[in-house]
Amino acid sequence: AQFVESGGGLVQPGGSLRLSCAVSGTDFSVYTWAWYRQVPGKERELVASITSGGSTNYEGFVKGRSIISRDNSKTTVYLQMNSLEPEDTAVYYCNSPWDDGNACFTSWGRGTQVTVST
Repeated sequence: AQFVESGGGLVQPGGSLRLSCAVSGTDFSVYTWAWYRQVPGKERELVASITSGGSTNYEGFVKGRSIISRDNSKTTVYLQMNSLEPEDTAVYYCNSPWDDGNACFTSWGRGTQVTVST
């Protein structure tokens, strides 16, 4: 699979961003998709996931502030992020998660940088 993430940027605390991930090279509709993020010097961590049926799950640090969605016709996954905090600063990636949260595909996109700062 190939991933192209976009939508990141510089935003003030309390602001919002909508991230997009265009997926190609695989049967998009049958997979669970997830957003991950990584801060330099730390491991990549799972942020949110959405199943093929549309069920969603969020890690505690974004719960209530983010909404993950998918458009099978566009083979695209989205992450609407609200009430952004400086701690949300990271590079955001998408992939398909195994049950343990680890990524299914070994390939990653370039990610999209989110910076939350005054």
